[in-house]
Amino acid sequence: MDKAWTDKLAGARMQVDQQFNDRVLNSQFSNQQWGLIMTAVEFDIENPEDPEQARLIANTEKIDQILPELDKVDQGMGGMAGGGGSDSSGGGLLDSLGNLLPGGGGGGSSGVDEERKQAAVALTDEYASELQQYLEKQGRWTAICGSAAGSGD
Repeated sequence: MDKAWTDKLAGARMQVDQQFNDRVLNSQFSNQQWGLIMTAVEFDIENPEDPEQARLIANTEKIDQILPELDKVDQGMGGMAGGGGSDSSGGGLLDSLGNLLPGGGGGGSSGVDEERKQAAVALTDEYASELQQYLEKQGRWTAICGSAAGSGD
């Protein structure tokens, strides 16, 4: 179980997602684009052995892979989802991810939009910070760190 501790973040992430929605709305990304960005992000904890020094970080190494798909997500969502429900929990994002599969998205690697990449990385860093703060306020940070420290070695 390499990163079993991340399963313990699920409930907290749902809460932070709701709180973070205003930041997404004020960013250059749509909700659908943000959802796709978050599929490319994995969370890590630096120094989990010491919860006071530990820091939740967003590993954004895979963002380059989804950047070319961001515009397609909105185009696809506009054509497929007439009302775009904020409570819907499937379909659209999964359909959009299908475009990432070989033969699904077409096109070659046309280079990475560095400005957009930096904006995505900055927003995911803010999200990780807010998620950590939420976990600390809930009194769950130490347990999460303990789980993360025990899962690596």
